[in-house]
Amino acid sequence: MTTPIVTNTDKNTQGLDPEFQASNNRVWWLLRSILSNPMGLIGSVMVAVVVLIGLFAPLIAPYGFAQTNFQAPFQVPGTIGYVFGTDDLGRDILSRLAFGVRASLQVGLLAVALAVIVGTPLGLLAGYFRGLDSVISRLTDVTLAFPFLIIAVGLAAISGPSLANAAIALGISQVPTMIRVVRGETMRLKSADFVKAAIATDASKARILGMHILPNIASAIIVQATVIIPTAVIGESILSFLGLGIQPPSPSLGIMLSDAQQYIFRAPSTALFPGLAILVICLAFNLFGDALRDALDPNSKKGH
Repeated sequence: MTTPIVTNTDKNTQGLDPEFQASNNRVWWLLRSILSNPMGLIGSVMVAVVVLIGLFAPLIAPYGFAQTNFQAPFQVPGTIGYVFGTDDLGRDILSRLAFGVRASLQVGLLAVALAVIVGTPLGLLAGYFRGLDSVISRLTDVTLAFPFLIIAVGLAAISGPSLANAAIALGISQVPTMIRVVRGETMRLKSADFVKAAIATDASKARILGMHILPNIASAIIVQATVIIPTAVIGESILSFLGLGIQPPSPSLGIMLSDAQQYIFRAPSTALFPGLAILVICLAFNLFGDALRDALDPNSKKGH
């Protein structure tokens, strides 16, 4: 009787949960799908760079974001000690950009979290229960009749200017869109065979929504989240530009643009770099979101 040979690969896979292995395989397949898309690769790299700048802003910034040098105002880019130049108060633009990117990402992530936490359950209820749908959908339609910036500006003006209030205002303004996305996906899936099978086994409605429908619409929620982040970044910049967002001396890309408008002809770089930073952040998440949507599209999984 021969003894079976156990390879290192067998040892590594023995005892692992099959569901964990399947989930791991799906993650790797998703990463390969995104990175095999040229635009997805560019977007992924840009998102990684933006996130790293936000995380390590204190290490990247050569000076404090509020540190002034009244002897060196309006230094041009490339000046020794000031790679991106300085503003009217002699503050290093690179340092303020790094912390401004961090603030934009914080607002974007907080807005996404609020939109998902509030919009997902409401969308599930509206899509599954016809009685609740008439109420939730009408309220959503009324809210969507107003541009999201009007809602965000109104909420920010009522609650007062701050990073947290700006994030809450932008998150609330994105809740109706999240409700509509989740509602549509729920209505599509509630007539699927696996949901009918769950109903036949007397599964509770909460279990059907939480264990059967929600996992199958997670991809749509994730893709919508990548759309909300750049929208929130632009919204935060507009709120800060209007004085309803982050307040000085804390840095913000919108504040930098607001301060630069009166010096735009004398020192164009004071407005150029914050504008480019907003463009890069939004482009990064849009490219990544498009690649993620394509990877999660069932039609793109043929042959896998």
